[in-house]
Amino acid sequence: MTSTVDLVIPVKPLAKAKSRLRGAADGGIGEPRAHARLAMALARDTIEAVRAAPSVRHLLVVSSDPVVAAELGVFGVDVLPDGPVPGLNPAYERGAGFLRARDPDAVVGALQADLPALHPADLDDAVAAAIALFAAGAARAFVADAEGTGTTFLLAAPGSALDPRFGVGSARRHEASGALPLAGDWPGLRRDVDTADDLREATALGLGPHTSGALTPTPRC
Repeated sequence: MTSTVDLVIPVKPLAKAKSRLRGAADGGIGEPRAHARLAMALARDTIEAVRAAPSVRHLLVVSSDPVVAAELGVFGVDVLPDGPVPGLNPAYERGAGFLRARDPDAVVGALQADLPALHPADLDDAVAAAIALFAAGAARAFVADAEGTGTTFLLAAPGSALDPRFGVGSARRHEASGALPLAGDWPGLRRDVDTADDLREATALGLGPHTSGALTPTPRC
């Protein structure tokens, strides 16, 4: 079995992404451009960690935001527009279908776009743990978030549907659907960022440079 994974990362339109973080980048003001920069920074740090992980063979971002497509395209990241059905899970399914059409024998993974403290080594370890389960006959595996209720990473073995069930309570839904939980100690992989408290915890783990820069106040003239 392959030792690598092809990953899908959806990125919402920046103006709508991370609504509970509005104001986090500018002292509570919530200026739209500052918020969009923070949302993009979270995705950029996640994507750069993914691209530095040897276990990732292909990365596909699903987004219809022209700013996301333009910025990531400069760095050679493949961006696929959203399909006709909106939502996170349809975006994952669309991306996984694209990757499987290219290689039906790929291990396919779905990763959240808000992991600014992600380390490539943690991602590599999680991929290796999932592939070991697949070699023993498992079809799907997932990494729960820091609270244990959500999901940050879902993987499917060759020949198995990704079947994403992200959203509130997704860890329970993924496990109920037959996906096996991965139990490694990967704090940056588990710490997705939806709220100011999440952001503080990610900061304590060590933010990537883009998110750190987006949180640095810009001097006023």
